[in-house]
Amino acid sequence: MKTSIKTTIKEKFHKVKKFFKENTISALTAVFLGVATLLVAWAGWIGSLHGGNQAGNYTKSNNLAAEGNAEYNVATQVYISDLFTWNTLVNLQVDKQSAKDRGDTAEAKTIETKMEKIKQNNCSLKLLEAINNLDTSKKWTSPFEDEEFTKGYFEEAQKLLDESQKAMAEGDIDNLRGDSYQLVSVLYSLVLFLLGIIGVLNDYQSRKALLVFSVCLLCVAIIYMLTIPMPTGFEISKFFDHG
Repeated sequence: MKTSIKTTIKEKFHKVKKFFKENTISALTAVFLGVATLLVAWAGWIGSLHGGNQAGNYTKSNNLAAEGNAEYNVATQVYISDLFTWNTLVNLQVDKQSAKDRGDTAEAKTIETKMEKIKQNNCSLKLLEAINNLDTSKKWTSPFEDEEFTKGYFEEAQKLLDESQKAMAEGDIDNLRGDSYQLVSVLYSLVLFLLGIIGVLNDYQSRKALLVFSVCLLCVAIIYMLTIPMPTGFEISKFFDHG
């Protein structure tokens, strides 16, 4: 009789223990399902913000490239015009010196007046400054032989093109980070799938093993997500400021 009672108590104890085990698995599964669901939403949102930054940077890059190319074309025209003007002024300078050597001051004065008009009407400020810095008592040395002087014509265009490349590089980084968040979303979705399977399994050990594996995968996904930088300029408080 006593043996029968002990057996019954043990059976009830095991049933209660099994019940709590099953409920613990179910409870933990529900908790991690909720956590994974929130993380999927978070990863999708942050990934979309990276995508927005990517689109903005690519648009900025294209606009800057268009401005830079337009500026480069203008600079090329100014450069060619100044080069032609410089050659004209050099020839006139030679003629002026020849007139002086002949003692024809009137002709020299006429040529000098013509040169002044050309300087005022045809020279860019850059070339005009270079000419004013020349030592007129000596043979003129072409400023176009100076590489830095020539680069100066395209300085603004190059600055815009460099900014364009920088914006493009930032867009590429945003694209990579957005893709990384997509991968994180896939991992979280896989966790959700595995946690969902637990509900249809009857074997306790199988449910336990699958739960442990799912949690480990969830932790790996979270750690990987934390290594990905947040979008540029991201501040959670901005999304609550609608003023």
